[in-house]
Amino acid sequence: MNSVAFYLLLLLLTSAATSTTATTIGVTYTTSTSSPLSPDKLAAKVVSMNIPSIRLLDSNPTLIRAFAYTNVSLFLSVPNPLVPLLASNRSLAMRWCYRHVLPFYPRAKISTISVGNDVVSYSPDVSPFLLRAMQNVHLSLADLRIYKISVSTTFSFFNIVPTAFPPSSAQFQEPNGEVIIRPILQFLERTNSSFLVNLFPYNMYRSSFSIPVGFALFEEGPFNFRDDLTTGVRYRNLFDMMVDAVISAMAVMGHENLPVVVAETGWPSSGIDGGEVDATLLYSEMYLKGLLGHLRSGGGTPLRREGVAEVYVFELVERDDDGKRGVRNWGLLHRNLSSKYGFEFSGCGGGGGNGRRFAEFLVVVMVCLLM
Repeated sequence: MNSVAFYLLLLLLTSAATSTTATTIGVTYTTSTSSPLSPDKLAAKVVSMNIPSIRLLDSNPTLIRAFAYTNVSLFLSVPNPLVPLLASNRSLAMRWCYRHVLPFYPRAKISTISVGNDVVSYSPDVSPFLLRAMQNVHLSLADLRIYKISVSTTFSFFNIVPTAFPPSSAQFQEPNGEVIIRPILQFLERTNSSFLVNLFPYNMYRSSFSIPVGFALFEEGPFNFRDDLTTGVRYRNLFDMMVDAVISAMAVMGHENLPVVVAETGWPSSGIDGGEVDATLLYSEMYLKGLLGHLRSGGGTPLRREGVAEVYVFELVERDDDGKRGVRNWGLLHRNLSSKYGFEFSGCGGGGGNGRRFAEFLVVVMVCLLM
């Protein structure tokens, strides 16, 4: 084998091994109000499960401190009631950063701050304050010479994208699209931040009788697909279809290249009442297995080959009120931190499976040619 051929093969091997971007797969966690877990115990459990990232829905400083030196990436959240205060008073935004970021960073790997969570739905009167609050948090971090923490806000798919099919025709719901989302997209573009969205295929499946449950659960089957006739793309799972609807809606506003982070996703293991017959432990496990397998494959979505940047499973530990009448049951773990499912969440750092397998094939080819 001559040197030129060897060089070309080595170049192909390198590009194949790095061409597929891995999706970071994390979890969300909400502190229990009645019987909170020890922060150190929680951090130790996350580390033992090899979970690379956790979203702390209530960014308690003691929790943040517990993850120092663990190499677990932290996704912090600013509660909705604080958004108008941070928007109106820059010093309060600085004070929040002083309390939740400065004492721990970079020993704790804080990567993202979401200013508010689904504000458009839960606190619509707070929505006009979102952008200013985000700007004040971003400027406060810059004043502290902290430049690598992304500042964004989290939207709920169902409250911003009224029609998900076909994905190529999706647009943000008005008037929030122009008034709230467009300026935020511009901010995210300027600051190299990501678009954060809570995305639950379970909700869309329940809202449409035409969606087969297998399509929502990543199952292969003769009817588990949907064709976007505009683009000619075939969707084989509901998750990809919803992600591409978000990407299309951003493209309409000229921001199709923004990274997308799925801040919450999951499937409940029990429903609010007996009418939710598909909220079962079996379907919950099937969704999670299908999701993790799909993300680890590194295939991305039809409109974005690199897929989403991060995905957070809702949620790590079931809460005290989970399973009670009128409340859906979530959680990978029971309150005693034992697993609810028959599979391991370990090794969920990401995809790239196809790229790695191709790279391994090329190694074999190269060895054969060199013999």
